[in-house]
Amino acid sequence: MPVVHIPGLLLSLTGGDREAEVAGATVEELIAELDRRYPGIKNRLIDGDRLRAGLSVFVDGAIHREGLETEVSPQSKVLFIPAIAGGYTRARSTALRRVRRASTPTR
Repeated sequence: MPVVHIPGLLLSLTGGDREAEVAGATVEELIAELDRRYPGIKNRLIDGDRLRAGLSVFVDGAIHREGLETEVSPQSKVLFIPAIAGGYTRARSTALRRVRRASTPTR
């Protein structure tokens, strides 16, 4: 099953779980499953029929503009990263490290 990495701002909804294996073939299906497991998380990730403004989805280390319709495989690693404006900051550096780490194959 795909692994979804939970953004730090949402850990209060997950009881501290930093990642979750959830079933789904698209980002939208993953979010629906996350919301069944962690009620309220969908409202923090989706606004209407799209990802919230300022939120990007990374699947297997690449940003996807398709948003909710982005397809995922059973081996996918998915991250929701808040947009970071401005130059190269500590927060941006940390977010990029998380994306690289999540997309690195495990042995």
